Amino acid sequence: MSVTRRQFLAAASASGASLLAGGAAITAARGERTEGMLKLASQEGRIPGDSLKEKIDRMVEWQMQGIEFGGGGLPDRVDEIEKALEGSGIEVAAICAGFQGCIISDQESERQKCIDTMKPLLEAAGVIGATGVILVPAFHGQTKLSNAEARPILVDLLKQLGEYAVSVRSRVLLEPLNRGECFFLRQLADGAAICRDVDSPGVALMGDFYHMNIEETSDLGAFLSGGQYVHHVHLASRRRVLPGQDERSFVSGFRGLKLIGYQDHCSFECGCDGDPMVEIPKSLDFLRRQWDEATVPVGVADV
Repeated sequence: MSVTRRQFLAAASASGASLLAGGAAITAARGERTEGMLKLASQEGRIPGDSLKEKIDRMVEWQMQGIEFGGGGLPDRVDEIEKALEGSGIEVAAICAGFQGCIISDQESERQKCIDTMKPLLEAAGVIGATGVILVPAFHGQTKLSNAEARPILVDLLKQLGEYAVSVRSRVLLEPLNRGECFFLRQLADGAAICRDVDSPGVALMGDFYHMNIEETSDLGAFLSGGQYVHHVHLASRRRVLPGQDERSFVSGFRGLKLIGYQDHCSFECGCDGDPMVEIPKSLDFLRRQWDEATVPVGVADV
């Protein structure tokens, strides 16, 4: 039986689970009742194999659903990728960077370089069916601009880049990093606010469990704050090794992904302690168990 809003909020305040109401509100606001999916993927370099075809075959054997490619040289690899994926059932998850320059540099030439090098990546991503191309606005040392100075520049340029992304059937995926790597954009809520202001289907957001462990107070809350803008996820433990190789739990974050009706891939971006031929299947099993444990209270989606 579905609970009423009053009953749910009363129970949530007692249990500390009030963030779940946000997920239900997001689901209702989107006008849909989509059930979240766990689609496991990996960056190409994490999977053992002497060729792309061998890696793909291994992923099929391990019942994975997607592969993430680096952006370096991607436009020249489109034919190779399409041939290797043909008939495999493996999808392209996302494209990890590969651009040059810095979109919020204090130098206009560096900002333009970022735009110019992102465009062919977005075009290639659209051809091979990737959900988007990951963009970090700035690493440490790449810009002298303050947050207040950088944000309007970023929003303006993303409006332009988002329009191009839509034209080639792709997206820009903003990635929040931790404070050790950047000063700008460290939480999913910040990324969602930028996406809201850009207001383009060509600009979205991703979450990385490694960075989230450092910057977010709640994995569940982070994904709820990202909401409809979240279109990719990176998987790594607290030590940035395979999930399950330390005490890092993914249950809270997976519950958040279920509540926002997440449909895209969760992809390994991490190291590995031990033999990957042994450890990757173990990690996949661990993640599937964590997903099953990430239950959502009955009736929450009806709040």
